[in-house]
Amino acid sequence: MIQFLRLYKASGYTGWTLHADTVARAGGKGQWLSRKLREWSIAFCTDKKNLPTAMYGRYNSSVLTDEDVAGDIHLHLQSLGKFVSAKDIARFIATPEFQARLRIKRNITVRTAQRWMKKMGYRWRKEPHGMYSDGHERADVVDYRQNVFLPRWRVLEARTRWWNSTSREYIDMDAGMRACLSSSEDGRIVVIWRHDESTFYANDRRNVRWVHESETAPIKPKGEGASQMAGDFVSPDYGWLRSKERVLLCPGKNRDGYQTTKDILNQATDAMDILDADYPNEKHVFAYDNATIHTARAPDALSALKMPAKPSSNFNKVKGGDDCIRMRDGTFRDGTPQSLYLPDGRFKGSKTLIAERRAKGHDLPDPELLRAQCGKNFKCRRSPETRCCLKKVLYSEPDFQAQKSMLEEHCSARGYEVIFFPKYHPELNFIEQCWGYAKRIYRMYPESSKESDLQANLLAALEAVPIESMRRQYSNFCRFATRSSRFADAYFKGLNGADAAWANKKYRGHRTIPPHFMDDLKQRKK
Repeated sequence: MIQFLRLYKASGYTGWTLHADTVARAGGKGQWLSRKLREWSIAFCTDKKNLPTAMYGRYNSSVLTDEDVAGDIHLHLQSLGKFVSAKDIARFIATPEFQARLRIKRNITVRTAQRWMKKMGYRWRKEPHGMYSDGHERADVVDYRQNVFLPRWRVLEARTRWWNSTSREYIDMDAGMRACLSSSEDGRIVVIWRHDESTFYANDRRNVRWVHESETAPIKPKGEGASQMAGDFVSPDYGWLRSKERVLLCPGKNRDGYQTTKDILNQATDAMDILDADYPNEKHVFAYDNATIHTARAPDALSALKMPAKPSSNFNKVKGGDDCIRMRDGTFRDGTPQSLYLPDGRFKGSKTLIAERRAKGHDLPDPELLRAQCGKNFKCRRSPETRCCLKKVLYSEPDFQAQKSMLEEHCSARGYEVIFFPKYHPELNFIEQCWGYAKRIYRMYPESSKESDLQANLLAALEAVPIESMRRQYSNFCRFATRSSRFADAYFKGLNGADAAWANKKYRGHRTIPPHFMDDLKQRKK
């Protein structure tokens, strides 16, 4: 048809039938092809998408073109679990029921089954990694995420900068306006410093590459080798908080040991000293994960977990010693303090504390009608019921609930705010992506068993993470902070972990999840 149209054009658009006959004879055909060439050309000139379809091979198509057949094979593979092979398809095709359905008598080869798997979307590769699901949607975790973390996070994030992808210097100038219009008394731009720790191993190297057929298996060291743990802060505004506050630790029982709350407090002190000196005109917020060493409370902090029901002289005893730590005073609803101890120094007991609060107007049940606790291990701790036992009544009181961790008290004394990410939500902390980027660089360095090389390579890999990859930008690139912000927005709009992961990938060119996301989600689940 192309030859015919070219001849017709070259002759000045004359000899329509003559040129059709010439092309037909050149192809060894007669008047039928000449007529068809004219029909096809007229149809194509009318509609450029209307092209003749070759019927060759129509009766030799794959059985996978039948969606029901392909669906049955896919369901069969799913029933076998994650680890399937082409042989499983070959065995399934060989069953009498399937052959009777397709009206075939021959089996298929493993090679054919492999081609079928590729057509159905299967690929032989490493299993993809995603979010951790352990406890991700647990009731108490979701409650903290939706009602405590996200409301505060959105207020803080609204006062942070958005960076332009075309320039490292140009920033979202509206950030200052949003900060001034916020309910905060200072109106300063917010910089959120994400904190985390990660361990680097000497024998952690790349294991996926192009391997020549002549290569043999090399001798490798057993185990992960020497290790060093790095603890650091990072923000999309300034990158790593580079200075003496970066903690490098050789973890292990016979080495430097493990991080403690005291180490975390010392690191926070160093960080606050740096920020006071270098960035005094901004409001700085520290964001930590919900680990025990971060959320640990002071020894004298209010806690109902181990309170006895009756007066005791051994309450809150130091582990391994004879001294008892005196717990700080509670607070009545009218703001006056409540001492937890009798004049002789003994702890009053939870029954007496509740009775005193009832006398001050607290709406609490009669402590004489309640048991000390539910179960052996205070099993009602995460229950919504607040009047089931003595411990849960005090545990649910506002002053007990408002008790802050040592880290929060330590930082708030110097004007710094601390916020904790929800448990099992590493996707909200973009420093995890920075660790991944750094480890990819780290694995490219030459192998070495020396700890000095391990530390040098670790530091070089951390410095190799570009700040452009960290920043929250207006571009369509999936920057680390922008990706974490999309996850937070998805959770705020009511999505669970699986749907939030889908939405983050679906709308990776957006800063937030668009309003029409529910329509796309419903279409996906059909």
